Amino acid sequence: MRSTVYALRPARYVLLLLILIPAAFAYEPVAAKHAMVVTSEPLASRAGLEILRKGGNAVDAAVAVGFVLAVTYPFAGNIGGGGFMLVRMANGQAVMVDYREEAPGSASPNMYLDAKGDVIPGRSTVGALSSGVPGTVAGLALAEKDYGKLSLPQVMAPAIRLAREGFPVSYWLSQSLREHEGLLSKFSNSRHIYLRDGRAYQPGDIFKQPELASTLERIAQRGPRAFYEGGIAKDIVHTEKRLGGIITLQDLAQYRAKLRKPLEGHFRGYTILTVPPPSSGGVALVEMLNILNPIDLGEPESYNSMRWIVEAMRRAYADRAAYLGDADFVSVPIAGLASPEYAAVLRREIRNSRPDAPVGAGHPQAFESGNTTQFSVVDGRGDVVSNTYTLNNGYGSGVTVDNAGFLLNDEMDDFTSKPGSPNMFGLIQGEANAIQPRKRPLSSMTPTIVLEGREPRLVLGSPGGGTIINTVMEVILNVLVYKMDVLRAVAAPRFHNQWMPDKLFLERFGFSADTIARLEQAGYKVEFVRSIGECEAVEVDPRTGWRFGAADPRGNGEAVGY
Repeated sequence: MRSTVYALRPARYVLLLLILIPAAFAYEPVAAKHAMVVTSEPLASRAGLEILRKGGNAVDAAVAVGFVLAVTYPFAGNIGGGGFMLVRMANGQAVMVDYREEAPGSASPNMYLDAKGDVIPGRSTVGALSSGVPGTVAGLALAEKDYGKLSLPQVMAPAIRLAREGFPVSYWLSQSLREHEGLLSKFSNSRHIYLRDGRAYQPGDIFKQPELASTLERIAQRGPRAFYEGGIAKDIVHTEKRLGGIITLQDLAQYRAKLRKPLEGHFRGYTILTVPPPSSGGVALVEMLNILNPIDLGEPESYNSMRWIVEAMRRAYADRAAYLGDADFVSVPIAGLASPEYAAVLRREIRNSRPDAPVGAGHPQAFESGNTTQFSVVDGRGDVVSNTYTLNNGYGSGVTVDNAGFLLNDEMDDFTSKPGSPNMFGLIQGEANAIQPRKRPLSSMTPTIVLEGREPRLVLGSPGGGTIINTVMEVILNVLVYKMDVLRAVAAPRFHNQWMPDKLFLERFGFSADTIARLEQAGYKVEFVRSIGECEAVEVDPRTGWRFGAADPRGNGEAVGY
């Protein structure tokens, strides 16, 4: 039943909203002259700042954050998962570090189907068989080696300290562990470490992880090969075999993080640097911004604004399902999908169609030419990092590696288990994303850097499965079009459409009754949800150079700077 808040007159509605969520309006972003770190977990943010104060650059701080989150934020922080790091140095050099997980060598397209060809529930989401070969350690180590100023032992020191000495359990972490007891209790190592064999962690309890500390120490001393070829690799394979997984020593030894050229787009005079495949995020983001580029969007959360944005979402997600996959394995029409000419075709289609008209994939090939947890860091020189990494589901597969103390991902669910069948996030997947050995699954992760001229203006990204791309786009629009400061842009109410199921998801608070009524009258199937995404962002004032950090009030993160 719809809340009576929507029936209030606008002035009273805004007043009530100010009372209900003061973080969205009453507070200012965190301001700092020199550097800013924003993550989803306070201890990780402070570790990043510690590294910056010790002379590290944005990459050093980001790598430190990545390893600390594996200790303090097991819900998504990891060394058993993978992701994407977007780096842009002050000299203009930009690169994406692709450390997405890979399918094991014996993986096959039908490995999650029964004899009738139907998807077996849970097989691609729980347990060792759901895990891809982890990429985080390789990716963070590569970024540190090529773009950091300090050493791997130096940037890993905060994570090792927190794992060895422990840290006070926050209320958020205690509740998160309790909510995921069903998954974690399925596996003895996870039940022992995260649930204390049935003695649930309470806020304020000290959480020590000696096995994880030893694992991190080995990585710091010997580098990523300790993870992929040494005793840690043997622990992973032993755990996989014991629990029915298929990752082998050869799979681990062959894994490499890859350096890729970022995808570049343009929007109203700004340059958008974002991620290419195997993430779908950057391509879909640029496609949507191209559609919206010349459109007068009016006021935020107005019907006109939302209609244009939703229709752009529907078309980009339809194209995602049809065309996107690991470009090392399949041909992806990136140039066509990201072209202004293709966007013009889609704009005409939106103008000439009813909002309730069906939407399918377009034909981007006609415009081809020759030619995806989030943390954001800006240092004093202007080096910037936007990083999104994940275990996929909260606590991943639920499996903790024997003797090593870290969780494995369930990232195989991001492949197409069966064409036309949705994954855990309800995303429809196509043949381009079918399972193949060594292939990287399609992702929605969208770490992004916005440039004004040659200087960074906005650094952002979000967790949230299929909602990630739209969250990033909405925050960009809030800053660049609606001129909100970064905290208001991050805290503003969000909406989401991912083509199939063709529903318009709205956060429960923040949209006027009139707008909701017009959306429903136009034929949109409105459904209310508690929250969408969790953006962590840094905005840079192009005139003064001041950094402004915003940790999304939907989560428990923190922005810190100096």
